[in-house]
Amino acid sequence: MTQRLRATLLLQPSDINPSQSGWEVVGVMNPAVTIQGNDAVMLARVAETTLEQRHGWTPLPRWGCDSTATVDWVCDEDLQKIDARVVMVSKTGNLRLTSVSHFQAWRRSLEPEGRWKAVALVLPSGATEDYGIEDPRITKIDDTYWITYVSVSKFGACTALMSSRDLIAFERHGIIFPSENKDVVLFPEKIDGELVALHRPNPRSQFSRPQIWIARSSNMIDWGRHEPLFCGSESWEGDRVGSGPPPILIDEGWLLLYHGSESSTVAGKVGRYTAGAILLDRYDPSRVIARSQRPIMVPTADFETCGFVPNVVFPTAMFLQGDVLQVYYGAADRCVGMAEFSKQAVLESMAPRTQSLI
Repeated sequence: MTQRLRATLLLQPSDINPSQSGWEVVGVMNPAVTIQGNDAVMLARVAETTLEQRHGWTPLPRWGCDSTATVDWVCDEDLQKIDARVVMVSKTGNLRLTSVSHFQAWRRSLEPEGRWKAVALVLPSGATEDYGIEDPRITKIDDTYWITYVSVSKFGACTALMSSRDLIAFERHGIIFPSENKDVVLFPEKIDGELVALHRPNPRSQFSRPQIWIARSSNMIDWGRHEPLFCGSESWEGDRVGSGPPPILIDEGWLLLYHGSESSTVAGKVGRYTAGAILLDRYDPSRVIARSQRPIMVPTADFETCGFVPNVVFPTAMFLQGDVLQVYYGAADRCVGMAEFSKQAVLESMAPRTQSLI
């Protein structure tokens, strides 16, 4: 593991006001972060559920098509617990989430004494966001901030797109990667005249190890030329892999952090989430130059090892300050943290690609 220079807890549920009366915040996590002028702006996922309890019944919150929140009460005997986040309705075999998420935006001055201040809410909207919106990533291209995020509903987990010029008002552009697909990140500039994205298909039929794919577009909405980029091959990334922050360009190429999770040996438990690094060719990002052999980041701090889902670090934003990488991440599906790494140490922890990624 690459030694962290420091790790800081930034936000936790007690810092957040719920979106409505009678609800509680159970997690604030997986933040998108960008720089706007002299400020940093954070758009984080906030997970909520109702405070009400009924003996023998489980509350399954959701947002209606009219952007009002409601709760479906389901008898415990009619549910099978998948893990802390997900249950299955026995009669139909369909999945439901035990919490529902929206986004909250915070802003802080880049001055050392700057504090995070809440500035906006983004609530689920429409039939494809009934079960919430999750895990945003922000990429600025020219004068527009593009936000990819997961929209969850009875139709599955899809990736949708928003944009903003001021990070106050947001325009929705609908689904760009259909179910099941998550962890879509955009490159911050065109390559050979094309927009480039990384994404994570999550097929029900497992013909291979978990994969990250690459795709291209001329207009941000229509994506094609899909091809697999990278497979999780080690045990710490054997259950799933997915892009973390949008890639950043350094002298050596495109640096990408990604999360990997290992399979749990305990029914109903989620395997540990860690983070690795990949280096992609500057001019041909479909070519992997080097990759982590071991995680560069593992959950060690108390706020990473204890929470709604213990033992999770989930990087979602990254900036380079000199030789220091500032990485924002979700911790234990409960909190937001920021860690710093030496860029050189991260590069030295990777090994050149020597085997097939498929």
